[in-house]
Amino acid sequence: MTYCLGILLPDALVLAADSRSNAGVDQIAKVRKLDIIETAGERCLCILSAGNLATTQSLVTEFKQGFGSGHPVDDLALAATMFEAARAVGEKLRNIISRDGEHVRNYGDPSASFLLGGQIRGERQRLFQIYSAGNFIEATPRNQFLQIGETKYGKPILDRALTFDTPAGEAAKLALISFDATIRSNLSVASPVDMLIYRANALAADTRHKFNDGDPYWSALRRGYSDGLMQVVRDLPDLEA
Repeated sequence: MTYCLGILLPDALVLAADSRSNAGVDQIAKVRKLDIIETAGERCLCILSAGNLATTQSLVTEFKQGFGSGHPVDDLALAATMFEAARAVGEKLRNIISRDGEHVRNYGDPSASFLLGGQIRGERQRLFQIYSAGNFIEATPRNQFLQIGETKYGKPILDRALTFDTPAGEAAKLALISFDATIRSNLSVASPVDMLIYRANALAADTRHKFNDGDPYWSALRRGYSDGLMQVVRDLPDLEA
């Protein structure tokens, strides 16, 4: 399992993914699940992955190797819009599952899902969620964050505190608190957490972060949130017994 999160803001995208891959109690590894494909000044695409690791790595590798090749199936440089890029990811996912799925099903679920966020020159920044069937939805100001993987623990924090007008720095802080809640409640999600804060019209992945357990900022954030939450609870009126 994993947890990936994308947040759409008026002037930014906040994209984050954990790094745990779990194929059993004694087969735990750290795998990067946030990948960037870019041509600085022209396009910046970020792919976040959840699901069968072989499926997700096949898709990302084929797109990375095919970038700039001119091959219509593999080259995200040919996508004129983020919508076309999302459709290419969906088609690629269907092709991989069709090709490999019957060989994998006896050993596990071959399905996967993805978040695709970024910007292509000439349009605004956009965020999509691609389902295992290859179809997809787009984030909007009314549905501004998308999640894949282990979503239920981090969602209440975002539902309560995140708005479309939230500044990017505050949204990134809420994203990390969302990851903290998930990591505390589910052993299949773990650090390091990779994060990209993409600023509109940057057309480059300039602001990247990697948060390990010992990272000073993330440690202080987790401690401060936990202490503050407990103080709020203590300040609330007690229920008469």
